[in-house]
Amino acid sequence: MIILADRQDITRAGLQYIINDMFPGVEMHYSEDKASLIERLKLSNFRPSNEAIVILDYTHFDFVGEAELYILASRFPYSRWILFSEELSADFVGRIVTTSQQYSILFKESPMSEIRECIRYASSNKRYICQQAASLLVTSHQQLDPTAGLLTKTETEILRDIALGLTTKDIAEKRVSSFHTVNTHRKNIFRKLSVNNVHEATRYALRAGIVDEAEYYI
Repeated sequence: MIILADRQDITRAGLQYIINDMFPGVEMHYSEDKASLIERLKLSNFRPSNEAIVILDYTHFDFVGEAELYILASRFPYSRWILFSEELSADFVGRIVTTSQQYSILFKESPMSEIRECIRYASSNKRYICQQAASLLVTSHQQLDPTAGLLTKTETEILRDIALGLTTKDIAEKRVSSFHTVNTHRKNIFRKLSVNNVHEATRYALRAGIVDEAEYYI
């Protein structure tokens, strides 16, 4: 199921054409405001066997802030969200990217190949960050970092994996190492960077350019 939450007729028509071409016969619904979107989400009763993609023009809906998005994503955990807007700030994109894997970022001027790829990623329960959004984040965070050089090569590699959403177990398996060893590296990374959780560590990785553009949507 796909919900098109966009007030612009031409955008909805274009998305409908693309989606029907990619997934013939898929169930599609429309919402023109926050209230109708929430009602549709309630009626859908999403389950693992009944997942849905919400393509939302965030800037044209009356959300007070991204906190409302977080609440909806938490309330409907089997929904995937593509934030499809003409313009989003770097700060907003950065907060969304580091908060939940349920959100993908796509700009309306993105090329057709990225629009299709983003929808395909969302349908496979993966996150996608378009190149324009990734470049926006990189530009925003390219600044002199007082903590540069604190991490060893191994710690930098593990921090990158953490920022990409891998668990300590995943990283241990990837590196053919023990859980205890990776967990020790993780504690040292957090201590050196003076961060307390994964979100803060991910923000550092974004700011320092440890995660490059091609890796944002993994």
